[in-house]
Amino acid sequence: MNKTLFAGMWLLASMPAFSPTTLQVKVSNNSKTPRSQVPVVVQLASTGVEVKSALVTLGGEEIPCQIDDLDQDGRADELCFIADIGKKATLSYQVTLYDNGHPRSYTPQVYAEMMLVNRKIKETNKQDLYISHLEVDKGVNPYWSLHHHGAAFENDMVAYRIYFDHRQTVDIYGKYRKGLELKDTQFYPDQQQKQAGYGDDVLWVGSTLGLGTLRGWDGKQPVMLQDVEKRSQRIVARGPLRTIVEVKDMGYVPAPGLQPVDMTTRYTLYAGQRACDVDVTFSRPLDNTYTFCTGFINVKQSTEFSDHKGLRGCWGTDWPVSAKDSVGHKRETVGLGIYIPEKFVVSEEPANKDNYAFTVRPVDGRLHYKITFCSDNETFGYHTDKAWYAFLESWKKEIIQSITVSQ
Repeated sequence: MNKTLFAGMWLLASMPAFSPTTLQVKVSNNSKTPRSQVPVVVQLASTGVEVKSALVTLGGEEIPCQIDDLDQDGRADELCFIADIGKKATLSYQVTLYDNGHPRSYTPQVYAEMMLVNRKIKETNKQDLYISHLEVDKGVNPYWSLHHHGAAFENDMVAYRIYFDHRQTVDIYGKYRKGLELKDTQFYPDQQQKQAGYGDDVLWVGSTLGLGTLRGWDGKQPVMLQDVEKRSQRIVARGPLRTIVEVKDMGYVPAPGLQPVDMTTRYTLYAGQRACDVDVTFSRPLDNTYTFCTGFINVKQSTEFSDHKGLRGCWGTDWPVSAKDSVGHKRETVGLGIYIPEKFVVSEEPANKDNYAFTVRPVDGRLHYKITFCSDNETFGYHTDKAWYAFLESWKKEIIQSITVSQ
């Protein structure tokens, strides 16, 4: 036998065989309402597999999935997929994990981008200096150095961006039709794109809470994130089913007189969901002297809704940009919403000229809430405050009556 061929055969025979791990993941909907486009998350640490690729099937049919390394240590931490499940039903998904290969390719249902401003390119929708992470030291403001002022992300219904400065405001982009747009418009559609039906910035946020921005609280008013040793933004996940944008504030003093703490905020947007999950973790447990605030802007001419149990919304109309930039824009009508589990809520503050605010405190070093919105421009959405508030109530009900996942 040829020696080279024999050596190759011996090498193949001596290599360890890859043995996939198979899980049966049961997803149950215990409510009397069918659920569609529900995110399902599987924790991978307990499987003992260093996951490089995965396959999810239901009844033998392949379901798109995504694996993510959340802490950037080179090992996948979570797998997610999207489920449609009937009332009082349980579905059993087969999840096969592989310690070799690459993630399978699926049609993107979400998109995220972060980029530096290229001064050589004048068009605001043709920037090309894409990045995934930026960290700056105290006193450095990268707001004008980043295109659309920070990371932006979307699914086919909604788009968000996070300002990378002392405000860290969450801002929104509304659509007319369903589809991914940010790769084309980069948050700033030109006139030709507007005429073709692309969406646009639909909310002026200024120094307000925007939609769900988290800030400190001095006992009377919000405190912006100015006293920070280092801050960073990172795109943790880009799809195809969810985007995750992480904001870190290191050595952050939430209000005068408090000791610094490190704060990590993750914004997660899934395919098929209006809502964005906001998950905040602190480097140590905090006592009751640490109070924060969140909420949303008091849009001009807005009506307000609240169930006084963590769910609040508004519906109003205003210019989406400052007065000096209003040429080429029209007044925009939006519905905003937030849901904060009651265990985090300290108080629901009365509306003032700027904000509908809550004061909140973390529990065991963590804080979680959800934000959502709609634009009256949508061909697929809501067009009155009554319809929007009805949606918010059903949205909260779905959150509380969440599906259960077992593996």
